[in-house]
Amino acid sequence: MAMDREQVLRAAATVLARKSTATMDEVARAAGIGRATLHRHFAGRAALVKALESLGIREFEAAIDRAGIDQGDTVDGLRRLIAEMEPVAELLAFLVTENELFEGDEIDEGWARLDARVSALFRRGQEEGAFRIDLPAAWLTEALYGLIGACAWAAMDGRVAKNDFQFMIAELLLGGARRSVQK
Repeated sequence: MAMDREQVLRAAATVLARKSTATMDEVARAAGIGRATLHRHFAGRAALVKALESLGIREFEAAIDRAGIDQGDTVDGLRRLIAEMEPVAELLAFLVTENELFEGDEIDEGWARLDARVSALFRRGQEEGAFRIDLPAAWLTEALYGLIGACAWAAMDGRVAKNDFQFMIAELLLGGARRSVQK
């Protein structure tokens, strides 16, 4: 039976999101293939992580595109982005904490492109008066990633209801990011 590379990557993402120290044997078992087959496609953990990074960047970019964050109301755009990120939250949770991807001076240009797009949403919201201006857009972007990751982990562990994913993230982020109107 031929190995579906994307299916293996998704299985790896699920395993590694739950246990970042999972071995290649554990990844292979989760994907339903042998360790030798996994190693033929991914020479080692570093190659697997790079392939997961590429998948994550593609998935995140597709979510941004589907959310249409550069159109309409910025708060609604943020809510749409959170909703579109939910299906790939476990993968993002793994990737944003995988030190191997962020060591050294070279950061994948895909991450820079994604950060720029999300930060632009927050900057536009700041310019329109929807978001606080005393918090940099870059920080709001990192906070969003952190909340998505934290919520994915909590849902995987059963500490919070998966059905509340979008609500919890949006309400916590927006509760702290919205500019308060003083009367």
